[in-house]
Amino acid sequence: MARRRSNGEGSIYRRKDGRWEGAVYVLTTGGIKKRVSYYGRTRNEVQRKLRDAQHQADQGVPFPERNWRLDDYLDYWLEHVVRPNLRPATYARYAVTVRLYLKPGLGTRMLTQLTVPIVQTYLNAQHQAGSSVRNLYIIRETLSSALTCAMREELLTRNVARLVRLPTYYRPKIQPWTPDEAARFLTGARTDPLFPAFLVMVIYGLRVGEALGLRWGDVDEAAGVIRVRQQLQRVLGNLRQAPVKTESGQRDLPLLDVVQRVLARHRTTAAGHCSPDDLVFTTSTGRPIEPRNLTRSFKRLCQQHQVRVTRVHDIRHATATMLKNFGVPVRDAQLILGHSNVSTTQEVYQHADVAGQRRSLRRVESVFARALQPNENDGDAGERCRQDRVLSRQIRASSLWSKLRLPLISMEPTEGFEPTTHGLQSALEDGRRSFATRAQSVRLYAKARMSLWLLGVAAVSLAVKSEHDQRLPST
Repeated sequence: MARRRSNGEGSIYRRKDGRWEGAVYVLTTGGIKKRVSYYGRTRNEVQRKLRDAQHQADQGVPFPERNWRLDDYLDYWLEHVVRPNLRPATYARYAVTVRLYLKPGLGTRMLTQLTVPIVQTYLNAQHQAGSSVRNLYIIRETLSSALTCAMREELLTRNVARLVRLPTYYRPKIQPWTPDEAARFLTGARTDPLFPAFLVMVIYGLRVGEALGLRWGDVDEAAGVIRVRQQLQRVLGNLRQAPVKTESGQRDLPLLDVVQRVLARHRTTAAGHCSPDDLVFTTSTGRPIEPRNLTRSFKRLCQQHQVRVTRVHDIRHATATMLKNFGVPVRDAQLILGHSNVSTTQEVYQHADVAGQRRSLRRVESVFARALQPNENDGDAGERCRQDRVLSRQIRASSLWSKLRLPLISMEPTEGFEPTTHGLQSALEDGRRSFATRAQSVRLYAKARMSLWLLGVAAVSLAVKSEHDQRLPST
């Protein structure tokens, strides 16, 4: 006879359709107890699910108050988590990704039934359908943010989106303007109404929204600074003013003389159509300038004055690269551009150029230029190395020969001494004849020095003997 189950262990029974069902009361995230049912083909399967539920309850992890479908939870997450806490542009990006990709592909799945294989298969299918690698990363980032929020609300125990693997994403290579290209663009755009906006973008590296959101109150001529505090953006169809992207983006930049003169002239020209928002750059009617219109004017001016066409945002990359090439410390470049991290300035915005690399390598070349200077009398490098080794051996041999030979050639042979029969002298004579001209000159120089030394010794000896003879008493 089966034992009676204790209170709290749950109950297991067989349904009329032949399946087994188990039920147990658990604590939900709302703080109330709720009866949760589990189903299975066998009793053991249901019993295992009940044990898992009881173990989760013993660990103090509450159960979801409701079973969320992914599309329902994404709607809740966008309206109650993203919109109140994140920037409008971030909300718009997440909302587009949810509407176009997550809801059609995974929206009907239950939140607790999402697994790594399910998400991996969906992203692989998107990639095969033509989605770029960058788009796959955006989809995974959006889903991961939503599932992380579900983990905070204790609806999930893990974030399966973080475990999905994607192809490696390589940033597209950007070739920013050179100083000559930037100067030619500004020279050609001097008569354009948006020239002051392009000028501050090139010199300070401002974003498009930061330049268009600049107010006259931010241009402090007395203090000589430009305060970057807001930007102009079009979000969800509305053109609005918003704070700058990050806290580091709130920066004070020095008001340069050329910028001050251009802005003063622009203020005089725009005096007839003042903006109610105190914006520096406006249309002829005083309304904010649409960022897309500035982009169109930028491309038109590039084509008109035969300047290489790039993205408007690449002006910021050009400014960062010019600061690097001019030797500006990376910390100062980071503060000018308003980046939160130095790594963003170095790895994303500052680019290598051939001219800068050539200048750097020429400095290295100058250190070794004298040592590597070619000799006109030598052939190729291999022949020069061979001749250097031969000459070194000849010098060493001539030095040794001189030490052994000089005593033999500097003194008269003594009685019974036969120079022609001396083995060492004969061998050295044969070796001497095989030496080059340089070895012969060394030997002759050494012989002359030895002769002078012997004459000096003889002179000193004669002088000492003469003095000694003079001091002897006469007999």
